[in-house]
Amino acid sequence: QVQLVESGGGLVQAGGSLRLSCATSLRTFSVYTLGWFRQAPGQERDFVAGITCSNIGYAGDSVKGRFTISRDNAKNTVYLQMNTLKPEDTAVYYCAASASTSTPTRSDEYAYWGQGTQVTVSS
Repeated sequence: QVQLVESGGGLVQAGGSLRLSCATSLRTFSVYTLGWFRQAPGQERDFVAGITCSNIGYAGDSVKGRFTISRDNAKNTVYLQMNTLKPEDTAVYYCAASASTSTPTRSDEYAYWGQGTQVTVSS
């Protein structure tokens, strides 16, 4: 059974930073594209950032220049460094894994999901 476990969420003031981690039990972690999504109350789950098996990162427009995704294949872990946080970044953040060889941004392109971690940014 594949597990993805997020950590690192919490409460931070606007302008601050957080680093999310997602540890996985994927046996062939290095071949997966990893992604981060977020969902605020009453809203749809939105793509935040992704990183391919070739270590190519890509991000949604709302976080470009502020958030950075990275991966450590030796630790089967993906990270999301979030800087200059804004109140509108408040959401539950989920990591996910996709077998796609492109740059998937839709949630239905991801087969495996974590349980999520809450990020709250106060103004």
